[in-house]
Amino acid sequence: MSFFGLGKLTGIGKQKQPNVPSSAAAKNQPPLFLRKNHALSHLVKGSFKGVVQLPKYTDLNEWLSINTFEFFNLVNMFYGVVTDFCTINGCPTMSAGPNTEYTWTDTQRKTIKLAAPQYIDYVLSQIQTTLDDERVFPTKIGADFPKDIRATLCVIYRHLFRILAHIYWSHYAELLNLKIEGHINSLFAHFVSFVKEFDLLDRKDMAPMVDLIAFYEQQGIIVNSPAF
Repeated sequence: MSFFGLGKLTGIGKQKQPNVPSSAAAKNQPPLFLRKNHALSHLVKGSFKGVVQLPKYTDLNEWLSINTFEFFNLVNMFYGVVTDFCTINGCPTMSAGPNTEYTWTDTQRKTIKLAAPQYIDYVLSQIQTTLDDERVFPTKIGADFPKDIRATLCVIYRHLFRILAHIYWSHYAELLNLKIEGHINSLFAHFVSFVKEFDLLDRKDMAPMVDLIAFYEQQGIIVNSPAF
């Protein structure tokens, strides 16, 4: 999937933010990304089922790895679009809506709270290191994937989903201002279709975005799975 034009955006921090409802009015309204006119904005029409299915004669781990690299680059790109708005003061916690807050576990297995930009920087750096590790994602012909590759993939997709959820809940207004809501909606639907197809996330991991996922399932954009 090509998200054309995003790499050419400059001066985003200087863009005027769109008018959004006051906090009092917003309490009686769904978040911007759940409003039908925004949610139905897509670059790709129809279901993503055929896009995510394992192609014939393709190795499963190869297919999972190729898509993981692609999703990482796209999520990283989208975060780059809103990074000027995602500040320590503006996003003091790594949250995804009023009921979800994520914490970071350091090398001593200690759980700590971080501001969203710090958390996301740690996550993206950690994923990049993992993707560059030949022992995890071998690039040489004949090299085998590790036996625990699925566990590694589940961790990567869990973190990428958290970044997408944070962008939706905290920075969707900026995406609307830039008129690229169709881009992230298509990415999100593709991403969720992929993790559902290969059972890479639990239902609880996707809780902050369950309403949007359910809406896309109703629209036939995301094909429902018995596992979810």
